[in-house]
Amino acid sequence: MSDLTLKQLQNMILQQAADKGFGTTPDEINVAEKIALIHSEVSEAYEAYRHKNMTGGKDSFEDELSDVIQRTLHLAAVMNVDIEQAILNKLKINESREWKSDELNETLVK
Repeated sequence: MSDLTLKQLQNMILQQAADKGFGTTPDEINVAEKIALIHSEVSEAYEAYRHKNMTGGKDSFEDELSDVIQRTLHLAAVMNVDIEQAILNKLKINESREWKSDELNETLVK
């Protein structure tokens, strides 16, 4: 199952959502709730990282990052977002974008 596209992953996630009753159309989900759940998974990934629980199954850093991606791809699929194209578009925008490190509270290595 390697070398899957994001679209293929979206379709698999959407099928699992249908099978488990998580909604597959905009009318069947609460977008705000889905975004909050994505945020929750990001926080759980941070907690796993803080506790050096990087691998090893449930509640590990890799497990929680997987949840972030799965929930994001589910939301994108439900909302009919071509996430592959959206990422490619954003990468193109970021090619010419500049970040000023003195204006950010974030570490830049360059």
